[in-house]
Amino acid sequence: MKYIAIDLGLKRIGLAYSAHKDIVTPLPAVQRKNREQASREVKKVLDEWEVDAVVVGIPLGGSSEDEMKRRIAHFMNLVDFKGEIFYQDEAGSSKEAESMMKGEIKQIRDGRVDSISAMIILQRFLRTLREA
Repeated sequence: MKYIAIDLGLKRIGLAYSAHKDIVTPLPAVQRKNREQASREVKKVLDEWEVDAVVVGIPLGGSSEDEMKRRIAHFMNLVDFKGEIFYQDEAGSSKEAESMMKGEIKQIRDGRVDSISAMIILQRFLRTLREA
Protein backbone atom coordinates (compact mmCIF):
# COMPACT_ATOMS: atom_id res chain seq x y z
CA MET A 1 0.00 0.00 0.00
CA LYS A 2 1.09 3.54 -0.73
CA TYR A 3 0.35 6.10 1.99
CA ILE A 4 0.58 9.84 2.29
CA ALA A 5 0.32 11.48 5.68
CA ILE A 6 -1.13 14.96 5.99
CA ASP A 7 -0.40 17.42 8.77
CA LEU A 8 -3.21 19.86 8.04
CA GLY A 9 -2.47 23.42 9.13
CA LEU A 10 -3.99 26.80 8.45
CA LYS A 11 -0.89 28.15 6.66
CA ARG A 12 0.92 25.02 5.48
CA ILE A 13 0.03 21.38 4.86
CA GLY A 14 2.84 18.98 5.66
CA LEU A 15 3.06 15.83 3.54
CA ALA A 16 5.00 12.57 3.85
CA TYR A 17 5.01 9.43 1.68
CA SER A 18 5.56 5.73 2.22
CA ALA A 19 5.29 2.78 -0.14
CA HIS A 20 7.19 0.55 2.27
CA LYS A 21 6.33 0.00 5.92
CA ASP A 22 9.82 0.96 7.10
CA ILE A 23 10.63 4.00 4.97
CA VAL A 24 8.83 7.35 5.22
CA THR A 25 9.92 10.36 3.19
CA PRO A 26 8.83 13.96 3.83
CA LEU A 27 7.54 15.73 0.71
CA PRO A 28 7.43 19.48 0.02
CA ALA A 29 4.65 21.11 2.01
CA VAL A 30 1.73 22.87 0.38
CA GLN A 31 1.59 26.59 1.14
CA ARG A 32 -2.07 27.23 1.86
CA LYS A 33 -3.62 30.34 0.33
CA ASN A 34 -7.22 29.14 0.44
CA ARG A 35 -9.11 25.83 0.68
CA GLU A 36 -9.66 25.40 -3.05
CA GLN A 37 -6.01 26.00 -3.99
CA ALA A 38 -4.77 23.79 -1.15
CA SER A 39 -7.15 20.93 -1.97
CA ARG A 40 -6.13 21.06 -5.68
CA GLU A 41 -2.44 20.89 -4.78
CA VAL A 42 -2.96 18.02 -2.32
CA LYS A 43 -5.03 16.12 -4.91
CA LYS A 44 -2.23 16.60 -7.44
CA VAL A 45 0.28 15.08 -5.00
CA LEU A 46 -2.02 12.14 -4.17
CA ASP A 47 -2.54 11.43 -7.88
CA GLU A 48 1.15 11.84 -8.74
CA TRP A 49 2.23 9.35 -6.06
CA GLU A 50 -0.72 6.98 -6.83
CA VAL A 51 -1.69 6.80 -3.17
CA ASP A 52 -4.01 4.10 -1.79
CA ALA A 53 -4.64 5.64 1.63
CA VAL A 54 -4.23 8.93 3.48
CA VAL A 55 -3.25 9.20 7.13
CA VAL A 56 -4.32 12.48 8.72
CA GLY A 57 -2.83 13.77 11.95
CA ILE A 58 -5.45 14.80 14.47
CA PRO A 59 -5.45 15.56 18.20
CA LEU A 60 -7.22 12.40 19.38
CA GLY A 61 -9.14 12.37 22.64
CA GLY A 62 -9.23 16.12 23.05
CA SER A 63 -12.25 18.40 23.13
CA SER A 64 -11.55 19.48 19.55
CA GLU A 65 -11.42 15.96 18.06
CA ASP A 66 -14.94 15.97 16.59
CA GLU A 67 -14.57 19.48 15.16
CA MET A 68 -11.18 18.58 13.61
CA LYS A 69 -12.61 15.40 12.06
CA ARG A 70 -15.43 17.48 10.56
CA ARG A 71 -12.94 20.00 9.09
CA ILE A 72 -10.70 17.23 7.76
CA ALA A 73 -13.69 15.43 6.21
CA HIS A 74 -14.69 18.68 4.48
CA PHE A 75 -11.13 19.25 3.20
CA MET A 76 -10.77 15.65 1.97
CA ASN A 77 -14.15 16.01 0.24
CA LEU A 78 -12.70 19.01 -1.64
CA VAL A 79 -9.62 16.89 -2.48
CA ASP A 80 -12.03 14.26 -3.88
CA PHE A 81 -9.88 11.36 -2.64
CA LYS A 82 -11.50 7.96 -3.18
CA GLY A 83 -9.13 5.83 -1.10
CA GLU A 84 -9.17 5.06 2.61
CA ILE A 85 -8.64 7.80 5.17
CA PHE A 86 -7.13 6.98 8.56
CA TYR A 87 -6.66 9.21 11.60
CA GLN A 88 -3.50 9.13 13.70
CA ASP A 89 -2.84 10.99 16.93
CA GLU A 90 -0.56 13.92 16.17
CA ALA A 91 0.17 14.82 19.79
CA GLY A 92 3.66 16.29 20.08
CA SER A 93 4.57 15.66 16.44
CA SER A 94 5.31 19.33 15.68
CA LYS A 95 7.54 19.72 18.75
CA GLU A 96 9.32 16.47 17.86
CA ALA A 97 9.80 17.71 14.28
CA GLU A 98 11.21 21.03 15.50
CA SER A 99 13.67 19.26 17.79
CA MET A 100 14.83 17.11 14.85
CA MET A 101 15.68 20.24 12.88
CA LYS A 102 18.77 21.60 14.54
CA GLY A 103 19.90 25.19 14.42
CA GLU A 104 18.39 28.08 12.52
CA ILE A 105 16.67 26.02 9.84
CA LYS A 106 13.76 25.33 12.21
CA GLN A 107 12.97 29.05 12.21
CA ILE A 108 12.38 29.05 8.45
CA ARG A 109 8.64 28.75 7.77
CA ASP A 110 8.86 26.96 4.41
CA GLY A 111 6.94 23.85 5.45
CA ARG A 112 9.85 21.56 6.28
CA VAL A 113 8.79 21.28 9.92
CA ASP A 114 5.21 20.56 8.78
CA SER A 115 6.33 17.76 6.45
CA ILE A 116 8.63 16.25 9.09
CA SER A 117 5.64 16.33 11.44
CA ALA A 118 3.64 14.46 8.76
CA MET A 119 6.52 11.98 8.52
CA ILE A 120 6.34 11.37 12.30
CA ILE A 121 2.55 10.90 12.07
CA LEU A 122 2.98 8.34 9.27
CA GLN A 123 5.76 6.53 11.14
CA ARG A 124 3.45 6.21 14.17
CA PHE A 125 0.64 4.88 12.00
CA LEU A 126 2.85 2.32 10.26
CA ARG A 127 4.23 1.19 13.64
CA THR A 128 0.67 0.44 14.82
CA LEU A 129 0.10 -1.62 11.64
CA ARG A 130 3.25 -3.65 12.28
CA GLU A 131 2.29 -4.24 15.91
CA ALA A 132 -1.25 -5.32 15.06
